[in-house]
This record gives sequence, C-alpha cells and structure tokens, in this order.
Amino acid sequence: MFRTKTAPRRWELSYRTLRQSGANVVQDEQLWIRQARRGDGIAFGRLVRAYQERLCTALLHVCGSADDAEDVAQEAFVTAYVKLASFAGQSAFYTWLYRIAFNAAISRRRRRREESSVEQTRDATGQEPLDDAEPAEDRMLREERAAAVQRALSLLSDEHRAILVLREVEDCDYDAIAAILDVPVGTVRSRLHRARLQLKEQLDAILGEAERH
Repeated sequence: MFRTKTAPRRWELSYRTLRQSGANVVQDEQLWIRQARRGDGIAFGRLVRAYQERLCTALLHVCGSADDAEDVAQEAFVTAYVKLASFAGQSAFYTWLYRIAFNAAISRRRRRREESSVEQTRDATGQEPLDDAEPAEDRMLREERAAAVQRALSLLSDEHRAILVLREVEDCDYDAIAAILDVPVGTVRSRLHRARLQLKEQLDAILGEAERH
C-alpha cells in the first residue's frame, strides 16, 4: 500500500517552462504518477512543470490576482502530492488537479471577500505585455476591454465565474466541466447559459458607464 511521504516544501513555479506536446505529457504522465506514488519528488516535479503554466493562467481568472493564482497553484500541487494515492485515474490528472485548485481558490476568495473590494481585485491583475507593433490607440482599447471583462468576471458569483473560465479560457468540454465541478452535464449547460447572460449584463453596464464619463 502506498504511503504518502511528506511533500516537498516548494516546487519552483516558473513560467519559463519548456512546453511539451500534449501527447508526450499524457504518455509520460502515467509514469510520473507511478513514480511519485512511490515517493519520488523529482517525478512529481515533472508533473508540476507540465501543468503549472496552464493551471496558473486558469486560476488568474478565478483569483483575480497573479500572486494569488500562483499561491493557490502551489497549494494545489502540494495537496495533490499528499493525496496522490487517492487519484483513481478515472479522469485526466489535470482535471483532478484543477478540481483541487478550484476548491482552494473559492475557499480563499470566501475568506477574503469581506476585506477585498472589486477595485482592489481588478488592480491586482497587472498589465498585459506590450506589443511594439501594435498602435498605441489599439493597445489602449484592448487593455480597457480586457480590464472591463476582468471587472465583469469579478462581479459574478463564484459558480458562474468558474464555469466561464473553464469553458471560455480553458476550453473544456461539457463532460470535463461536469467532472471538475461535480455536477450533471445538464447543470453545466444551464449554468453556462446564465453565466454568459450575466457577464453580458455586467459588461454592458461597465462599458456604458465608461462611455458616459
């Protein structure tokens, strides 16, 4: 029987990770999981490097802050390492990992909701990299639009924000979303429809307010 060893203090969450093809990651993933279950921290570190950037990017839209996204991702990887023996392999490893991360992110948001304003959340997202070839006016419009979308997302409920991130950012299919959120596919469809309507309403209000000023 597998004994869970103490998790390493920290795996380096670098965004300069060498990307592997999806096929290679899936093929190697099974080997790394078997090795990590035997207590091989190096093997689990390979799993971290394979999925850290994707996970942090998805969590940014849930957490609203790059620092929080990285902290939640780190927490999720440590939790996954400790609980790796419970991974049954009935879903993809990333689906299982994202569910852990999503639950951690929602818990963090709920703990901090009373002390965090919408304005603080938006300001914490940071700026997108500048494109020297892009005209300044176009870049400014794009950044304003991105900020408006981020603000609109922050005004949605946790469940609506999560399902939009999974579908529109992560490009998950309905079955994967259902597995991550532990809800029926029918619930995914109806919740996604309501989330899109609410996002449109919030965006219309935010952009309308900007035009009036």
